[in-house]
Amino acid sequence: MNKYFIAVESIFLIFFLTAGGFAAPIKVTPSTVIMPTKDTADNQGPTSPDRVKPGEPPTRKSYLIPALEIPAFIILLNRLDLLFYGPGEYDVSNYSIRDHVNKGPWVVDQDAFTMNQIGHPYSGALYYGFARSAGLNYWESLIYSNAGAFAWEVGGETTDPSLNDQVASGTAGSFVGEVLYRLSNLIIENGGGHPAAWRKFMAGLVYPPTELNRLVFGKRYGPVLTSRDPAIFYRLQAGTGSNVDLNVIGNHTTLVNTVSYADFKIVYGLPGKPGYSYNRPFDYFDFEIDSRIEKTSQYNSAMIRGLLFGALYESGDNYRGIWGLYGTFDYLAPQVYRLSSTAGSFGTTGQWWVSKKVALQATGLIGLGFGGAGTILPDSSETDFHYGVTPQQLVALRLIMGKSVMIDASGHNYFITDIIASRAPGEERIQYLSTSLAVRVFGRHALSIGYLLASRNARYSSSLPGRDQLVRTITLTYNFLSHTDFGAVEWRDNMPEE
Repeated sequence: MNKYFIAVESIFLIFFLTAGGFAAPIKVTPSTVIMPTKDTADNQGPTSPDRVKPGEPPTRKSYLIPALEIPAFIILLNRLDLLFYGPGEYDVSNYSIRDHVNKGPWVVDQDAFTMNQIGHPYSGALYYGFARSAGLNYWESLIYSNAGAFAWEVGGETTDPSLNDQVASGTAGSFVGEVLYRLSNLIIENGGGHPAAWRKFMAGLVYPPTELNRLVFGKRYGPVLTSRDPAIFYRLQAGTGSNVDLNVIGNHTTLVNTVSYADFKIVYGLPGKPGYSYNRPFDYFDFEIDSRIEKTSQYNSAMIRGLLFGALYESGDNYRGIWGLYGTFDYLAPQVYRLSSTAGSFGTTGQWWVSKKVALQATGLIGLGFGGAGTILPDSSETDFHYGVTPQQLVALRLIMGKSVMIDASGHNYFITDIIASRAPGEERIQYLSTSLAVRVFGRHALSIGYLLASRNARYSSSLPGRDQLVRTITLTYNFLSHTDFGAVEWRDNMPEE
């Protein structure tokens, strides 16, 4: 894993050094230039992902640049992998490529879970980023991330091409990539017309392809995505926790009760902001990443959900919402098991002003995806897992009581079936519940107490033993908030400030 990221970062170091050597940005004639257009009844909805609004700079696209950058990246990554790992898996030839294209066979592989479900989504995000930062929209970039994933599966390795890697790189990579693209652009956009060097460095650290293309091509394909002033709420948590209930049969034998806990969450494009529309995929998204550390072990989780195609709706004066098709990617590692899922879900996100000062924000999703899960083993072999088609549901609630208190609760339910199963066919039922009560102390600072529950019940038809695992954790954390109102969106008229 470490070697993989060393290889990726080495490639970008080479690119950055090369780009930095140019006396001036390379001038490439874009294939398409999209000019601003006035509002009409036909261009304000989700079918206008390329829409440029009045006052925004024209969008310039190049389909050629990512078509050159992605193969170059794949070739460099393969050569570095061959250098690090030696002949074998990465010693590709014309024969192996032709054989994979003509015969496959496409399989569900059993490579290390973290490599499959973190390494491949990140690779896909890089393919996606080469296209997105050349001016292409989400759907066009999605094609490039899937094409890059296919090219790697048939031409980057000598092993059989993998169906689960194609999903993780091509589709999950687009979800990860769009979130990183938006966060990287926010860093630059908030710096005004001439962002400081540290902002450019941070933007490149968050999402290397975007800053790479800025260095090489200047502002020709930017300078940034115009965010259109979304309602944003973010929260940074850090503290300690205690595992109050552990059922860890088959797990890491040294698991202890005390853990350190950290969490970052951002919600982008909350419904209700006057004048904000949802023309582009991920104009609304929710991204959360957390980490638990016990002794020398670290367990990281990440969850993404973004509106791909949807619309606004409202009910009365006190409710505003969006509904439609969401893309989701979840990677959970609550100390005893790992789960990963890439899915499409239908549902809604909205906010209801319950009273003058109390708001309820909620999301409900039901979807179908492809997922995998397995036990975190003592020997870290990471092969005790199986994949399958995964129906799933999500309910998330956030009750905001003025500027004093916020109650947050979200529950995920996954059912991993034996459809398109790997070597361990069976069924798994996994629940993940997270709740917290936060009290603002002063300014943007708050304290919170949280309760996390993660359970897994697995039954296999192979020789693998069944699993019944449970972890319940209580946390006490410091919170840094983006807003003192916990992200409640105000659209009502004549509501005085407190």
